[in-house]
Amino acid sequence: MFFFFEPTFIILIPGIILALWAQARVQSAYNKYSRVRSSLGLTGYELAKRLLENAGIYNVKIEVVSGFLSDHYDPYRKVLRLSPQNFRGVSVASLGVVAHEVGHALQDVEKYPLLALRNLMVPAAVTGSQLAWIIFILGLFFQTPFLIRLGILLFSLVVLFTLITLPVEFNASRRAVKLLETTMLMPEYELKGVKEVLGAAALTYVASSLMAFLQLLRMIALAGLFGDRR
Repeated sequence: MFFFFEPTFIILIPGIILALWAQARVQSAYNKYSRVRSSLGLTGYELAKRLLENAGIYNVKIEVVSGFLSDHYDPYRKVLRLSPQNFRGVSVASLGVVAHEVGHALQDVEKYPLLALRNLMVPAAVTGSQLAWIIFILGLFFQTPFLIRLGILLFSLVVLFTLITLPVEFNASRRAVKLLETTMLMPEYELKGVKEVLGAAALTYVASSLMAFLQLLRMIALAGLFGDRR
């Protein structure tokens, strides 16, 4: 509770505001275009299968995963996991999200450098997110500079991971729009909806990156590295 009400918490407010706004935009855009049936006449599964095969990719499985907008591509197991509403969905919103995930599969096949770097950083980012604050708080409690700096270093890896994620996601969205426009010949008015949905989704990654950076600044402030705390 101390760390929630501690004065440095104010540092996080811009990130919290952006995160709430981004989430609201995603919900609004997705709900809006999930009611617009695409003229392509394909389900998300059918679109993913067609786009993958068109790109000569036959070793990527397509599975349903539980959860709302839980869609993701697993580069380790070569699996495209689609949420139920997008796996079976025929809306502009569903097809846009599916095409975005196919974009990640294409990045993987083409060995897109930033995706490869992000994949390499996953273990460090997971470790940092799980242990950084624990180590940092222990360092403050026991007044151990080594632990304080170790916590900050570990969380810096989390920040770096979120920054690398941004261009990876933006690139996947650009690929998605191009695939739908050139390969599937999706009409312009539907592409507009896809861009709106994916643009809102991209904002959530920006918010996540900003929040991580502000958390790092808060750590540095709590450690007194901006100057002695009185």
